[in-house]
Amino acid sequence: MKANCIHKQPNASMCYICGRDNAVGLGMEFYDDGEDTVTSVVTPADHFQGYPGVLHGGIVAAILDEVVGRSTMAADHHRFMMTVNMTVQYRHPVPIGQELTAIGRTVRLKGRLGKAEGQIILPDGTVACEAQLTLANMPAELADDARLAALDWRVDPD
Repeated sequence: MKANCIHKQPNASMCYICGRDNAVGLGMEFYDDGEDTVTSVVTPADHFQGYPGVLHGGIVAAILDEVVGRSTMAADHHRFMMTVNMTVQYRHPVPIGQELTAIGRTVRLKGRLGKAEGQIILPDGTVACEAQLTLANMPAELADDARLAALDWRVDPD
């Protein structure tokens, strides 16, 4: 997957993955290439572990869900899609306290549906896990003005 990602994406206020105001979340930031690929670097803290020293599998899946889903926003930061199906392959334990690179790429967008894939890569270049997602446009009832205002969706300065 290419990783020429220089355009910072917006973050939300309380999102567990990207929330700038969520004290117990991951606080991740995402950058895209303006076309179909998104990257993020994160160093998970101890309180995200499952087994000692190993990132909980649910957190791994949440990171993949976010980075892969965000790939569909690379060309339009206001195109909101939701995961309808996700498959994760856990290839290696993911360590906590180490810098991880998450990459997502859109495979296909057609009508209201999309397909995308992604990886979490360890510091030595090993692909620790992979995911494939099917996504659908966010339902209109979730995208009303009040909900979008509460999201506080904006690009924060680096």
